[in-house]
Amino acid sequence: MASATSDVSRALDLVGEGVRAQECILFLGAGVHASPPAGSAFSYPPQRRPPIGSTLSRELARKCGLAERLPREDPSNLQRVALAYEIAFSRARLVDAVRDAVQVDKQPSPMLRALAQLDFPVVITTNYDQLFEKALADAGKQPRVAIYTPRLEETTDYRKPTAQSPIVFKIHGDISRPETIVITDEDYIDFVLRMSNKEPYDPLPRRLKVYLTDWTTLFVGYSLLDYNLRLLFKTLRWKIDNANLPDMYSVDFAPDPLIMDVWQRQRRYLKFIAQDVWAFVPRLYELLAGKELSP
Repeated sequence: MASATSDVSRALDLVGEGVRAQECILFLGAGVHASPPAGSAFSYPPQRRPPIGSTLSRELARKCGLAERLPREDPSNLQRVALAYEIAFSRARLVDAVRDAVQVDKQPSPMLRALAQLDFPVVITTNYDQLFEKALADAGKQPRVAIYTPRLEETTDYRKPTAQSPIVFKIHGDISRPETIVITDEDYIDFVLRMSNKEPYDPLPRRLKVYLTDWTTLFVGYSLLDYNLRLLFKTLRWKIDNANLPDMYSVDFAPDPLIMDVWQRQRRYLKFIAQDVWAFVPRLYELLAGKELSP
């Protein structure tokens, strides 16, 4: 227990150094919207929380009558369910349903607001919602939002990101632009093919690749059990020597032992921080802000 505690403290210190220097990338996943654990001093009412993947999937499955139409399908498999929903209705209605679920009447969590106040100059997210952008604006910042697109398109200025004007790259799209959303099986196939393109057709801007290879990266709101996340990770790091990569950390309360063995011990891709979001973020905030995060 003492060793695990010291490992978390050491990781916090190293992440903190990167954030202070404005050389730490925040990688945000849907788990950042998870409910606070029992007994937490923080609250985040269910009606204000976007659903995480399996919950969203079951809601879409219910709305498109998946059990009656395709009784053998797993209602928690978001990619398959989203494809079934799109086939049953339309792409526009699928994106509308996702928007209603993750954006309408939803608010940033206390953890999201705390992260928005810290000095991350680059944020990459697979979330479709705009809650982190709202949290940044509420913190007095001016984010530069870039959105993955299946087409060749480049309009964002990626030069000199700062804590006050951070780049937010939405690598799986944004609910305001239906054509950018990566959610169905077919979307993921197209996305992986697109990510393998060379410049100028590579959807990940060259400057962001430089930051990924030079700066510390902190994953918050992810489980590496997610196959698509591991695929995305490897796509981003493809053909880059691990010896030349900076430290990467993943906040994961209960990391899968097989993935932990491969990714941390054997291949040394990253280090796991064995805490949940509601425990880790307040500690990071206190370390950097010099005060406790108020509920």
